[in-house]
Amino acid sequence: MKVFTKFNCLFALFFLATSFNLIAQTFLPTTFPDRIILTWSDDPMTTQSVTWRTSAEVMDSKAQFILAPNTPIYLEEVQTFDAKTEFLDVDSVQANYHSVTFQNLKPATTYAYRVGKEETWSEWHQFTTAPEKGAPFSFVYFGDAQNNLKSQWSRIIRQAYSNLPKAAFMLHAGDLINSTQDDSEWGEWNYAGSFINAMIPSIATPGNHEYDREEGGTLVLDYHWKKQFTFPENGPKEFEETVYYTDYSDMRLISLNSQEIVSDENSMAIQKDWLEKVLSENTQKWTIITFHHPIYSSGTGRDNQEFREAFKPIFEKYKVDLVLQGHDHSYGRGRNLPSGVANQDEAAQGPVYVVSVSGPKMYNLTFDKWMDRAASNTQLYQLISIEGNSLNYGAYTATGELYDAFELIKDEGKPKEFIDRADKAIQEAIELTPGSDKKMTAEEMAEYMRTYKKDN
Repeated sequence: MKVFTKFNCLFALFFLATSFNLIAQTFLPTTFPDRIILTWSDDPMTTQSVTWRTSAEVMDSKAQFILAPNTPIYLEEVQTFDAKTEFLDVDSVQANYHSVTFQNLKPATTYAYRVGKEETWSEWHQFTTAPEKGAPFSFVYFGDAQNNLKSQWSRIIRQAYSNLPKAAFMLHAGDLINSTQDDSEWGEWNYAGSFINAMIPSIATPGNHEYDREEGGTLVLDYHWKKQFTFPENGPKEFEETVYYTDYSDMRLISLNSQEIVSDENSMAIQKDWLEKVLSENTQKWTIITFHHPIYSSGTGRDNQEFREAFKPIFEKYKVDLVLQGHDHSYGRGRNLPSGVANQDEAAQGPVYVVSVSGPKMYNLTFDKWMDRAASNTQLYQLISIEGNSLNYGAYTATGELYDAFELIKDEGKPKEFIDRADKAIQEAIELTPGSDKKMTAEEMAEYMRTYKKDN
């Protein structure tokens, strides 16, 4: 007779758990640096911030850097900096987060760096500082990553990198993760970005899934946010490192905290006054604003009316060029919307509004179609390039196919010109998401098809 030992029981439980995918990867910290992320807290031409994580036993950590050589890196030539270290105990994981800001750098110059300490150094990474004002550049924009970050979002950020390896930075429009304070999800997000995060700076704005509420109802930003990102502190005192702006070449990029805006009237007023001041003082040629909750929603049953009524007039007053958003788990792109209907007047100077999603969580499109180009059930990333008087935008699928495209042209003394290039892209994807037949009535499905099939 076979003896069923304690070991057999544990093995059986492990087999069942792995068979049904019940075991989550924990991504626990070690003495070796991980979650290495480049960000900016100051001028991208002359500074570069880097953060990383270790186990809590590593009380001190360092960063070394050097002007990137074509020769091997000789250690006697590197500079060494002590890191600022902060402890974080969240989700039963204790870790130290370390950060250094390299300063007095030269514009448009490539540097090599590594982080850690003797016997636990990371590999050497490289970054390139921002060019002088007016130089051309490109960046990547992602809508919500949020779910299945390791298994399904990984291919999106890596496909984007393979399509544009010399990107100046990566922009994340909120909901980077799904569950607030979940360290394993941040582990998956960092796993997906891997060395890309350590070579291309990230700019991020928080979404609703980066927030939790205390018992009294007060919003609490995920504790990982300020530990693993080092963003500018030029925003309102209450919203440091979530409301801020960065100038890169001849573009001003502004992050608003829309979760606070849609949740609290006082927060809305503070950010509104701050934005008006930042835009009124803006001398950059191009202006792009990012936040999470869309001014015009692309997803079924969603609308942020108060947010729209408060901020859209400001966007139009200061001729903002592009508004990059997330939240609705679908894709929509439209221009200068006066009353929910796309305005094709070429003299219109309002922004192009974009809502996008990069992760696998999908919603159906809104019945109130304001978009000139839409997509459901499609993972996307966007490549945006600015050169002189031209801004070129392209949205790409997970397999790298062009899904949407347009160009903005700003010639001195002329109205801003919009050129739609979606005719160069693949067919519009407007099919209902799986399971819709169980969630929608026959009348709703018919209305959906009337709304989106009529243009195809």
